[in-house]
Amino acid sequence: MATLQSLRPSFHPRISPPNSHTIPTATIKYSPKLMGTKSFTLKRSVISARASSSQYSPRTAEDLGDVSIFTATGEPVMFKDLWDQKQGMAVVALLRHFGCPCCWELASALKESKARFDSAGVKLIAVGVGTPNKARILAGRLPFPMDCLYADPDRKAYNILNLYYGFGRTFFNPASAKVLSRFDSLQKAVKNYTIEATPDDRSGVLQQGGMFVFRGKELLYARKDEGTGDHAPLDDIFDICSKAPVA
Repeated sequence: MATLQSLRPSFHPRISPPNSHTIPTATIKYSPKLMGTKSFTLKRSVISARASSSQYSPRTAEDLGDVSIFTATGEPVMFKDLWDQKQGMAVVALLRHFGCPCCWELASALKESKARFDSAGVKLIAVGVGTPNKARILAGRLPFPMDCLYADPDRKAYNILNLYYGFGRTFFNPASAKVLSRFDSLQKAVKNYTIEATPDDRSGVLQQGGMFVFRGKELLYARKDEGTGDHAPLDDIFDICSKAPVA
């Protein structure tokens, strides 16, 4: 059984941030009150300004649609083929990488919510950084449905969506402290965890994720994770989906 103390990945000594990403400088006030609750991470919250599709171009879905990623079995697939591009509803969850313990927690919550998405006619799509064989490790050990899981080893989708990247975002952003209030759920999610799911290209461990909701090519919701474990509340996602029912 893996312990949280054993979940520290080994980092490549040379990790070069991609030219397409910079870490904005900002003053962020952190309140210790975030640490006071033991409730599950993905509880309902007020949808904040950072969870807004207005920061993205109306062509985001088309740009993303031309990105080629892989199924967990290793077959190439285009993003535009993952859901109905006319009226289909899709929730696209971009995990950090397949060896991230916090992403195992998020994947566990998504798996538990899949029936609710299915009954609402919403396609669940989970993407992680790493090769398909790394995706299969998560799928097999968590477990997680492979037909919903995709691999983006070159972080193409992450670049299109301009998700945060860097050492500071990964380890020192105040938003990352939220994970400490979810120790029990995190420990449960990683009971079968293995560090072998970590990308061979260690630069991938500095990638942050995000959550997006599409109706056809219309982007309804966009939220970039501010730090490691700063996941979108799933109740917010269900609210967005229910307000834009499938035609």
